[in-house]
Formats: sequence, C-alpha cells, structure tokens
Amino acid sequence: MAIAKAERLMNLALCLLGTRRPLSKRELRASIEAYLEAGSDDSFNRMFERDKDDLRELGLVIETVENLDGEVGYLARRDSNRLPPITLDAEEAAALGLAAKVWQQARLAGAASGALQKLRAAGLPEDVDPYEAHGALEPRIPVHEAAFEPLMLACRDRRPVVFDYRKASAARPEPRHVEPWALECWRGHWYLAGFDRDRAAERVFRLSRITGRVRSRGTGFTAPVPDVVTVRETVASWAGEIADGTALIRLRSGAGYPLRAKATRVRELGDGWDELEIPYGHGLDAWLVEFGPDVVVLEPAELRADVVDRLRAVAKG
Repeated sequence: MAIAKAERLMNLALCLLGTRRPLSKRELRASIEAYLEAGSDDSFNRMFERDKDDLRELGLVIETVENLDGEVGYLARRDSNRLPPITLDAEEAAALGLAAKVWQQARLAGAASGALQKLRAAGLPEDVDPYEAHGALEPRIPVHEAAFEPLMLACRDRRPVVFDYRKASAARPEPRHVEPWALECWRGHWYLAGFDRDRAAERVFRLSRITGRVRSRGTGFTAPVPDVVTVRETVASWAGEIADGTALIRLRSGAGYPLRAKATRVRELGDGWDELEIPYGHGLDAWLVEFGPDVVVLEPAELRADVVDRLRAVAKG
C-alpha cells in the first residue's frame, strides 16, 4: 500500500510539473492509472484531495487556477518549485552536520538526513562533508519520555492534547487540556509550553511528569499562539532561577549540595545543621520541598508558609 501511494504521488507530481497549462481533475484522473481504478467519483475526489495535501506538505507549490468556463485546474510551475543556489562554507556545512547528528530518535534522524540530501541536490559541493569537519564531536539531546513524539507532532500540527500531569507538590496526577506551542530542552529536561484550557493561561509542563498516554483532540486552538515562546525563561522563573530577593534557610550538614552551590552565605550552626542565605525567586518553594526534612525555611514568612502548604498537600495525598 505504501509503495502504491508513493507511486501515485510521484505520478501526480510529474503531471503537475510537466504541464504548461492547468489540468482539471477530469484530465488528471484520465492520466493516472490509480485514479482510473477509483470506484466512484467520491472515492477519487477524496483520494485526489489527500494526495494534493500530501504533496503540498512535502513542499511542492501547487497552484489552483480557474479558467473562463469556471473549471478549476491545477499545476506546479517549475520556477516556483526550484530552490535558489545553495553555497555553504566549511563552518556552515559543519554546523549542519552537527545538527543532523544531534537526534537519537529514528524519525528525526531520517528527517535530518533527508534535509542534507536536499542540500546536496541543491548544490552543496560534494567535496564538503558536513559530517567530517568536526567528526570528534558527538552531540546528543536524549529524549526518554514517551510523551515527546506525540507532543512534537501536536505542536507541528497545532492540535490540542490531553494528558495526565503530576505536579511536584501533588501525590496524584491530574488531567490537563493543553494547546501545545513549543518543546524545549533545558538543563537535561524537556518542557512543553502551551495554553492550559482549564486554567485559561499559559503554562509550562515538564515531560517527565506526564503520566500515561498523550491523547489528541480534534478541535482547533482557542488562544492565539505568541510569536516568541520563552520556554527557558519561564522555566527559570518558576524554578527560582530569576531571583528578586534572598531567603534564609537551615540545611542539614552533608545534604542539599545544589542549595549550597547557590548560597551567598553559609554559617555552621552545630548539631548537624548549617544556615544558608540563598537567592529567592518565584518557584523556590517547589524546589525546597524536594529536599524534604533536610531543609527548614526561616524567612521570609511567605516562603515558609508556601513550603509548609506544599508539604501538607503531599502528606494528605
């Protein structure tokens, strides 16, 4: 079936590229054997529309033209489907090669390889090997979360999704209805930015906290997609990376090394405890909860109250 469809798409592309005038559906059906074998007009129309959409998604520019009699025709002009000359220096070719080697997933590796083949066809010199210029470098962006691929496709196709999400302070996951915007890797973790329909606001989700299967919803987006989605900045803000004050905490000796690395001042208290002064920003309470009984917040009072509330929520389950 896959071979038959590929042959049908190739024949349709050749017909549209080879004509000097728009061809009607009737003429295309008479020219392509697979269309002649369609059982009915409705079956042919559905097949033709799918094929036309598939070719456009592959990058073929297909024009729709209406003649004086009101009949609609189709053609793909060669000048509209020709890439300009591609010239790359050694550094640019090396950058492309490294980008193509980044992904470990078969789906993305195939896309990267196909892109390089298109550049070869468009004029990338044969003596420039983008894989060898910096062959010692082996970049990797690992993706272990099962939610990555369906979310990547949903972002591309602008399809809303539903998934179960467990917050850091919650014992059980909750369903989220999200219009996905973008995926980005930050400090070894993947995050999804999008519009949370239940909360009617922008949210960022860590993929490792998504449980179960990501389900698609056919309805379109209800909120506008911003021109720039600042995933890293948003995650940094929620993680307390963007600080506008300081907090005073008590930390058990020999524990909490990430907190010690951020501390601006450390004082030994004795009895197995130290006192630390650390930057305080939005989301610090969620981070401190992860250290459990090894951390006691001294000030400010609002941070202490937020940490206590999160701990109580986890205890209640």
